[in-house]
Amino acid sequence: MTELQLEQLKYPIGKFTCPDTITEQQLKLWILELQLLPERINSLVSTLTSEQLETPYRPGGWTLRQLIHHIADSHHHSYTRFKWALTEDEPLIKAYEEKDWSALFDARTAPIALSLTYLVALHAKLVYMLKGLPASDLKKVYLHPEGKTRVSVAENVGKYAWHGNHHLAQIKGLINRMNW
Repeated sequence: MTELQLEQLKYPIGKFTCPDTITEQQLKLWILELQLLPERINSLVSTLTSEQLETPYRPGGWTLRQLIHHIADSHHHSYTRFKWALTEDEPLIKAYEEKDWSALFDARTAPIALSLTYLVALHAKLVYMLKGLPASDLKKVYLHPEGKTRVSVAENVGKYAWHGNHHLAQIKGLINRMNW
């Protein structure tokens, strides 16, 4: 497999780029994507067998089981980051070692129903909160420890809408390549 092919499997929709100006229409689209994510994931993976869930989405990548648990873990962190940004003055968030989390026993073996159910509740709360935010709250920021990057609430909405779509595309890609 060439380096380019591997990169396409890693980033089937490309890397996230935040627009210079985030419009109200863009935010509504991102929030809708977050709202629909649990249903979209479930519809893709609900009929997969345990053997299929143990298939890496790319050479050297996570299995579908690990990927589904990763989405839940990552979006859990995102929800906390939103809350910190909304309640503290430019808080420095804590990053986490997602590769290490995905190597833990639960990510490798737990039924995906645990994370699928969790995503339904988590995204319901997240979307409810995001839809009720005033424009002033969308400008609040957190600091990411890598480079002390400032990330606004509005940008974080986009990042996690992209993140969900990014992993959906990885799952769809594997399902299509395997003719499942």
